[in-house]
Amino acid sequence: MSDTTTRVSVVLVAYNRQDLLVEALDALAAQSRPVDEVVVLDNASDDDSARVAAEHPVGARVITLDRNTGGAGGFAAGMAAALDVPREQAPDWVWLMDDDTIPTEDALAELLRAADSYEGPVALLGSRVVWHDGRDHPMNTPRKRPRVSGELMDVADRAGARPVRSSSFVSMLVNAKAVRYHGLPIADYFIWNDDFEYSCRLLRRGTGLYVPGSVVEHRTKTFGATDADPGPRFYYEVRNKIWMITRSGSLTGPERVLYSGASVRRWVKTFLRSQNRSVLVSALLRGARDGVLRSPRPTSVVLAGLPVTSSVARIESRSR
Repeated sequence: MSDTTTRVSVVLVAYNRQDLLVEALDALAAQSRPVDEVVVLDNASDDDSARVAAEHPVGARVITLDRNTGGAGGFAAGMAAALDVPREQAPDWVWLMDDDTIPTEDALAELLRAADSYEGPVALLGSRVVWHDGRDHPMNTPRKRPRVSGELMDVADRAGARPVRSSSFVSMLVNAKAVRYHGLPIADYFIWNDDFEYSCRLLRRGTGLYVPGSVVEHRTKTFGATDADPGPRFYYEVRNKIWMITRSGSLTGPERVLYSGASVRRWVKTFLRSQNRSVLVSALLRGARDGVLRSPRPTSVVLAGLPVTSSVARIESRSR
């Protein structure tokens, strides 16, 4: 549905990048298909991100947290705020992005066009993500849906899209019905693998589409994939991947085996490329320990005591 009765709310998570935030909000204000609401979730920034967002002419609703909840908590909080509104204001779609995501003018229009053209329900759609020089960004490459029939490939092709098994929070358009059914991202992931787990959860039985006609720039400082040297943050990669493989319902049994092997191979590549392997070893050991011995806390617990606490609880209580 891409007509004017369809409501789209943007959830943009901001943290200490006020200059990029201005560019992202400028790009949202310039969309050929206007957005209906912009929710900026400021993750306890130390700069003027909250003020910049509040003063921007796009008219964003700014929610400021008093502690940094990471990307996972930020998206969960922002999505809950966007959806926990009176029925007449409720969005049909929630468009997710970070403050370093700069959508091109037709990015939203192309996502909605594909959703409208696809012959069946769609849980989420993702944009083509490029770096500032136009190259496809390796950090945000969606995983193709395996074993798709020729008939379904033709259906997706007619919509200008490709079926995928996962997607990135760097421009992910999510069906609000899917959020209400499956719940919010797992806030305890903090960073890394939160969008992988969430999109796989929605797409285990749902349809996800990659729409190359919808283009956004991901303005990271460097051009690289997720196996670049992460330093101490490798802890989150290890812990969260173990959580996803052992505790999430997002994967089938064969997928758990497949992604376990792929993760180990990626970790080995990361280790071999690292200039400070002792840091990675420490992060690996701690991540493995916490991934095995702990489970992620409910998102409503992680986000307790924040302005969105009641909204999170309401959204989570209604999901299956």
